[in-house]
Formats: sequence, C-alpha cells, structure tokens
Amino acid sequence: MPEFLELLPPAQALRRLLDHLPAPDPVVETLPVTQALGRVTARSVLSPERLPAFARSTVDGYAVKARDTFGASDSLPGYLILVGEVPMGAQPGFDVRLGQAALIHTGGMLPEGADAVVMLEYTQAARPGEVEVLRAAAPGENLLHPGEDVQVGQEVLSAGWRLRPAEIGGMLALGIGTVQVARRPRVAILSSGDEVVPPEVTPMPGQVRDINSYSLAALVERSGGEAVLYGIVPDRAEVLEERMRAALAECDVVVITAGSSASTRDLTAAVIGRMGAPGVLVHGVNVKPGKPTILGVCAGKPVIGLPGNPVSALVIAGLFVAPVVERLLGLPEGRPKACVPARLAVNLPSQAGREDFIPVRLVAGEDGYRAEPIFYKSNLIFTLAQADGLVHIPADANGLEVGTEVWVERL
Repeated sequence: MPEFLELLPPAQALRRLLDHLPAPDPVVETLPVTQALGRVTARSVLSPERLPAFARSTVDGYAVKARDTFGASDSLPGYLILVGEVPMGAQPGFDVRLGQAALIHTGGMLPEGADAVVMLEYTQAARPGEVEVLRAAAPGENLLHPGEDVQVGQEVLSAGWRLRPAEIGGMLALGIGTVQVARRPRVAILSSGDEVVPPEVTPMPGQVRDINSYSLAALVERSGGEAVLYGIVPDRAEVLEERMRAALAECDVVVITAGSSASTRDLTAAVIGRMGAPGVLVHGVNVKPGKPTILGVCAGKPVIGLPGNPVSALVIAGLFVAPVVERLLGLPEGRPKACVPARLAVNLPSQAGREDFIPVRLVAGEDGYRAEPIFYKSNLIFTLAQADGLVHIPADANGLEVGTEVWVERL
C-alpha cells in the first residue's frame, strides 16, 4: 500500500472513523454507588424521593414569621419571644407563632409556622427569653423548601454521564445504593517492532524498552476503558495477523504501535486491511507529531495504528483512542476539555497547512500563566512528562507570536 495516500486533518479523520462505527450500545452492569466514581451511566437515574425532604435552614439564626421582622433595623429593632431551640436531627416539638422566634442551626428542620430565618449576626440577646432582630427577613430567606433540589421521579442523571464526586454524593443523599453503568470497553494494545523488549529487560545495543504499551494502557484507563496488553509483536505479518485476530475476537478496540519506518507502517496497514471490511479508512493524518497514523474499522470494531515514538503515540492516542473509548461508553461527543488560558513565552513556528500540538510548561506570573514551549523529539518520553499540557496550532497559521493568548489542554 503506498504511504500517505491522503493526509486528513485530525478532526476530519476522527469523524471518518466514528461514522464507520455502529451506534453505541454499551453493555450494562450494576455497581454500588460507592464504587462507581469515574464510570458512565448506562441508564438515566430517577429520584425515589424529594430532596430536601423537609424545609431546613441554610444558616445559624432564628426561625421566624417574616412579617414579624418587616421594618426592623439597627436603629429600630424588632423584639420576638424565644420559644425554644430546634434540635438537630429531630422534628421540632413546637410551632412558631406571631411574635415568636426559635433558635435554629444550619441544616435544622424549620418549625411549623416559620417561613424565614434571620441570620444570627443580625440579632442579639435582649432580655431573658427575648431576641432582638436588627434586619428584616423576606419570606423564604435562608431556607431550603422541600423538593427544592430534587422532586420525586425527577431525572437527576441522564444516560451517558460520567460520575464525579458530586454525583456520588447526590445519589447517596437520595438513598440510591446502586447504579447501572456502561461496562468499560476492552482495548487491546499491541506493541510491534523487532527492536522492542519488555521494560524489565536490559536492552542490548539497538534495542529499546517497550514503554508504549504501558503509557497507552494508562491513557485508556484514564479515559474509562480497560487496557488488555497483548505483548510485543515482531515485524512479521503472520504473527501480527494472528495476534490481531485474537485481539479483535476478545476486545472492543485494537491499538497497535508500529515502528517508525515506512515498511512497518505499511505492514500494519496491510494486516488491518485483511481483518475485515471496511479495513483502513485513514492512512496518514496532517498533524505533528503523529503523521503516520492509521485508522480503520474491522467488522464493526475500531483499529488504530499509532506511531512508535512515545510522544507521538501518546498525543495521537489522546486525539483518537480516547474519543473512541468515550463513544463506546455512550458519552456525548464534543464534551469540553480541561484547558488553561496562558500567553506564549516565545514565538512558535509552524508549517502552514498542518496542525501542530506543542508540549508546554505553565509558569505562574502576576498577570496569569505563561506557556513555555518544550522543544522536543518525538522519541523522548520525558519531554512530555515535563509538560503541563499541549498548545494547538491550527492548520491556517504559520505559527504563533510571543504574547499570543492560547488555551493549554491539560495532559
């Protein structure tokens, strides 16, 4: 197969890949909510009860009838009879009537008859059994109404929602103990190359340790997938084909890191082409680093061939592997990424017509962050390890000038 028949922009290449995949249909599994952090909901979550279940105070103060406080000020305070203190974790044993107030703490249940809470700092003790109110309170002030957060039967989480600490706490607040989530897609990772040896082996001259399998596995796990390592594959078509067939039968995605030579890239593309229709969809992406990227679909499963250089492999995996994993989980496309605004510390050259992703270090200054580019070679992994994020230079730019405001995508 001729190399780089068509260099596509990254977004167009990803679109071509995703358009050839079947509609997401995640396998559903049920987990305890306490073990579901980072997982993606497979079904919508409905509230079995209202939240809060009762009217409660949001401050320390006095539960009152709001109209009893109208007109109260520092110069003309109002005086109310203290009828008791609301016990925490229990229902008040009294009502609040006209001219009365009850001491209440944050989270306490509002007594019957009260419709507002005056903050403690706007009151002071008067005579025994009496409180002096120095500021008026409006009806509903400083309290939560029953069901103000959530109503019975309300959808609190839609399907395709990644669970964060807030969602975990919210479900437990509603008494929801289990949640249906998408099974993590299994991502096969094959590292090819006659020069590659396991990381625990001391390399001989001309050999390199396999780091791509493990850095890519970490990226897959962070994206929500389950990495399955298929080991190191020599640069022989029959071995690669045998390993790929096993991976396609057992996993949902296959990722291959190939060598840097044109021959090994063509070998990978040729084997992908024999794994099932439609085969290779993209052979070459107009991006740096990572031009020799291969994207394909074999019998409904995505197959992604990454460059062998560690920096290129990780950057391209972020562009293509992570979105594929997210799609299989049922996450919506186009979700915002974590970015930090910064200004470039130096000029950044670029080749017009090609998209560049440049590792940068963020340095805090008095007027915000400064992005200091880390000039690198794509086979030096610690170049990327020293970076805080990537700056994207679009294809229509000849580079970016010093002082340009950029968005740094966090790694």
